Amino acid sequence: MKQAKGYFGRRKNVWTVAKNAVEKAMTYAYRDRRAKKRNFRSLWITRINAGARQHGMSYSQFMGKLKANEIELNRKVLADLAMNHPEAFEAIVNKVK
Repeated sequence: MKQAKGYFGRRKNVWTVAKNAVEKAMTYAYRDRRAKKRNFRSLWITRINAGARQHGMSYSQFMGKLKANEIELNRKVLADLAMNHPEAFEAIVNKVK
């Protein structure tokens, strides 16, 4: 019942309804903690792709050349550079070209 605090209607004060609501909420929370990781990776890839295409490369070409040149920056960092520091991202692109 403590976990159902703040729920609306019978979900907060009727035992069976509250139990079911809390179970469902926990299931969604467990599932979405994993989905969040997938969503962020997808967002990072989209941002890197946009940044790479501004310099005439596709995402796959850019990532392939990064690996070939042994530049070990993860997608989170690359996406941040592409969005917030375009001059630094451009330097990386020029280095791998």
